[in-house]
Amino acid sequence: MTIDVPPSTGRALPQLQPISFIGPDGSPTDAPTEGLSIPSDRTLLGLYRQMVHVRRFEAQVTHLTRQGRLATYPSAAGQEACEVGATTALAPNDWLFPTYRDSASLLTRGVPVAEILAAFRGDWHCGFDPHEYHTSPAATPLATQTLHATGFAMAAKLKGTDAATLTFLGDGASSEGDTHEAFNFASVWQTPTVFVLQNNQYAISTPLREQSNATMLADRAAGYGMPGIRVDGNDVAAVFAAVAAALERGRNGEGPTLIECLTYRMESHTNSDDPTKYRDSEEVEHWKQFDPITRLETYLRSTGVLDGAGFDEITASAEELAASVRDAMNDEAVIDPSELFAHVYATPRASLGEQQKILEAELAAAGRA
Repeated sequence: MTIDVPPSTGRALPQLQPISFIGPDGSPTDAPTEGLSIPSDRTLLGLYRQMVHVRRFEAQVTHLTRQGRLATYPSAAGQEACEVGATTALAPNDWLFPTYRDSASLLTRGVPVAEILAAFRGDWHCGFDPHEYHTSPAATPLATQTLHATGFAMAAKLKGTDAATLTFLGDGASSEGDTHEAFNFASVWQTPTVFVLQNNQYAISTPLREQSNATMLADRAAGYGMPGIRVDGNDVAAVFAAVAAALERGRNGEGPTLIECLTYRMESHTNSDDPTKYRDSEEVEHWKQFDPITRLETYLRSTGVLDGAGFDEITASAEELAASVRDAMNDEAVIDPSELFAHVYATPRASLGEQQKILEAELAAAGRA
């Protein structure tokens, strides 16, 4: 008995060594680049500025959370290159589908800090207009955003627009069934979707080795018949270049791409998590040597793109951003409790209307109507 083997699609397995332009010490690497080009000095300086801003934002929000000013917050400290590099690569007409950990991408996309933090403060489910920023509400359920990004991309394709979609997911979310469905649908229908998998080594407290036996998560792309790329997720130059190329592929009708970004979550899963129960301080210290901001700063200084005055200006502007975060959280939001019943059903249900009347009566009795 013989088995007919279909002709090769030309899609090879991802390269084991991740794509990288700038090494941990800030010098050019000899790693593979897969035909990609390092971004211009101007782009790199802009990426550096945004990463500094993002890190200061993350630190300030974490402090406010510890003060009880926010209910909870999942920090992306250490993952700035993934967030900033991928989001900056988007065109204005593209759509972003973030997760709960991607506030840095929202900031990079131009969403005001008060609107980013509205949900974490409990003011509203989503504090910004998705259509204004071409960005969907940050998804808390694991992996659902992968389906949203794929469906939106399919709609854009059917409408004949040139919009591509980008969605973030973590190594834990990559084990969810929703991700399988999104990968499969996107590849079958060749949707212009880029899946940026931030492999930060932990799904809450579960290390990668206990949730997948794959050599690398980018390997999964081959099983769905789409390109898979492995990138040094702490090299913002590599992330930007890989994502920009993948978005262009999608817009040209060449279908989806899976990009695995190797990075590390420096902070706890959220402020309610105790990471010392599942990882030791030596591991965290080890990953500090791969800091994405330090390596790009070293590179830019060595090439003369960044000098002392430029560094001081960027640092000062980051402090201004932090001050704006504090000011935003000092302003008490005016909340109408009856908004709980808005946008639940297209056609309001009678039972929900009765509940709204009960709440409004209670508020009136308390003098809050």
